[in-house]
Amino acid sequence: MQELTLTEKWDKTFPKSKKVSHSKVTFQNRFGITLAADLYKPKNMPKLSDKKAALPAIAVCGPFGAVKEQASGLYAQTLAERGFIAMAFDPSFTGESGGTPRYMASPDINTEDFLAAVDYLSTRDFVDSERIGIVGICGWGGLALSAAALDTRIKATVTSTMYDMSRVNANGYFDAENSEAARYEKKKALAAQRTEDFLNGSYVLGGGVADPVPEGAPFFVKDYYDYYKTKRGYHERSLNSNGGWNVIGCMSYMNFPILKYIGEIRSAVLMIHGDMAHSCYFTRDAYGDIMRSGKFTENKELMIIPGVVHTDLYDGGGKNAIPFDRIVGFFEKSLR
Repeated sequence: MQELTLTEKWDKTFPKSKKVSHSKVTFQNRFGITLAADLYKPKNMPKLSDKKAALPAIAVCGPFGAVKEQASGLYAQTLAERGFIAMAFDPSFTGESGGTPRYMASPDINTEDFLAAVDYLSTRDFVDSERIGIVGICGWGGLALSAAALDTRIKATVTSTMYDMSRVNANGYFDAENSEAARYEKKKALAAQRTEDFLNGSYVLGGGVADPVPEGAPFFVKDYYDYYKTKRGYHERSLNSNGGWNVIGCMSYMNFPILKYIGEIRSAVLMIHGDMAHSCYFTRDAYGDIMRSGKFTENKELMIIPGVVHTDLYDGGGKNAIPFDRIVGFFEKSLR
């Protein structure tokens, strides 16, 4: 397993809780990439000699282009405060995790990252392997659904302010580029970039959060800036806080529909979104697809929160927007 350089200092964008213990862990996915994670445990955990010592566990990841020191860590620490083992991890090629070249993405590898997190949690003696759930934030919401459709060990899934990365890469925002001609032009540009990158022996970065915000930019551009580029959420290892992905980093998402089989998810799913978020259509449509499938719908839940924008569900947005009581109640019910 690759040796990773992990910081031991508390460099999160949220304060450290006195109610949990925190440690760094590593594990490997099936592509041989070593992933770095923050593991949070309740300080009042029962002793392992107790028959009820093993606790339910939650793996958390997202937003897409963020690191575990941002939103996913906040979710994980809060869930640990509420009695769960919780782990926030950096995906392949990003943050403190391994994988080269850096700043790449893949529908296959990113789904596998969630499955590898379940591998790790399910083999810990302090985890009840029959009670494992996952949380996916933003683009990792869609990947959480992809993982849940594939891995029957996942007994409950929460998506928060979800993006369908396949749809947005293939169709553009709000499906404004949803045509063969538009996709062809995008593929031509990406193919030309690949040739240039190969000749230069390096990858050009692009797709980071706009800084400064262009005049007349839509609200969601400002929304991202307000989180990633300010004290509120900036982190030195976050792609979105800095230069972004490689220009060709998300290319393969155009061709691989990660939500194709979500109607076959038998385990419980809770999908959360703000009604003022530009991205709300991803959650509404995915939930609609699940319900129209007519199968396994009795344990599927949708929560649309009034007055909440996309990044409010990253850190609460200064108005406690993240419905942790609902999330905890869902996991308590689904992981009994």
